[in-house]
Amino acid sequence: MSEPIISLNERSARSQLAPGEQLQTYGVVVPAKDAKGVKMKVHGHGKLGGELGDHLMHTVGATSGGAGSIAASMPQTSGSALVLRVTDQRVGLVGQRDGIPVWEVPRAWVVRVERRPRLQLLARFRLHYADGSWLAFMTARRRTVEGFQALIG
Repeated sequence: MSEPIISLNERSARSQLAPGEQLQTYGVVVPAKDAKGVKMKVHGHGKLGGELGDHLMHTVGATSGGAGSIAASMPQTSGSALVLRVTDQRVGLVGQRDGIPVWEVPRAWVVRVERRPRLQLLARFRLHYADGSWLAFMTARRRTVEGFQALIG
């Protein structure tokens, strides 16, 4: 019997799981603080307004928490898409092509998912952590956010 064909994203999400660890869901995301090529328009303010909008999107509303917070421990990424995976043991980001972990935290540290208003064509959401900090992410599919919410709350 042949093995089922799985997508590159699913293969990346399943890579390097601990023995017995179960993948529960995954989705392709971009951390808002590192997003590139996403433009936010500030109407009536020309190029300067667009630059201001980009700056606000990447700073205000992209992350919260002080230097020692869970959210602050996420390293800067390349700004390209990553796979956010949720397992029974951890929640984290892995490379979309190679599945190499970029950043992960214990599952118990992630307390809820908050859907945010859409930004152009992208769905936006926040992962809230046990210490009160949070990180914002963007994804092309609202169903991705709904899947995270169904598992995490």
